[in-house]
Amino acid sequence: MKYLGVPQSGSIDSRTASRNTFGQYYRNRSTPVNPGSSPQGVVRARMSANSSAWRALTDAQRAGWESLGLAMVRTDALGQSYALNGFQAYCSVNNNKVAAGDAVVSDAPALVTPDALLTATITLTAASFSIAYTPTPLGAGVRLFIFTSPQRSAGRSYEGDLRLLAVTAAAAASPHNALAAYTARFGVPVVSNKIFLSLVCYEGGFQSGPLSTSAVVSA
Repeated sequence: MKYLGVPQSGSIDSRTASRNTFGQYYRNRSTPVNPGSSPQGVVRARMSANSSAWRALTDAQRAGWESLGLAMVRTDALGQSYALNGFQAYCSVNNNKVAAGDAVVSDAPALVTPDALLTATITLTAASFSIAYTPTPLGAGVRLFIFTSPQRSAGRSYEGDLRLLAVTAAAAASPHNALAAYTARFGVPVVSNKIFLSLVCYEGGFQSGPLSTSAVVSA
């Protein structure tokens, strides 16, 4: 149900407030999907490890992460800016490091702001899934995080379910062949289906802003 009023986001009782291109709306609250998949288990185990490691830090180390968190500004669903606390900063950096294959760190690093990709061109068929990007090669120490969606209807214009598919080597040259990884995760691309992508550069535990795009599987 669409409504006019103070911006809201979240659930109370049986009702959830949200927004889309056409404005704010209410919908019936739904139970979150909990598939118990292997990737989901990996993320949960990682968060559990982060929680244990955070408790083992010294007061001085936690203070360093608190200071770093103040510089890591995010935007919520209502468009409001907020800074991370120390634990959130610790998890963000070390989750990224683990995903990239780097060692976790106990001391807060200096803030790094990787540049986002300039362009991305997707070649997508049932037999090929190539991502050509610039700049190429990536900078020294920079990796590309590739997030993709399951296959969707070609008429769909928005996607909220983007999952980490692959991480390139540091300073990798374009293009990246994503077909094998995508097929293993989501099945062979089907002609006329659409796949959404979010391409993020990574450096030193930090991610750039995303380059978001999509492609329809061609014959």
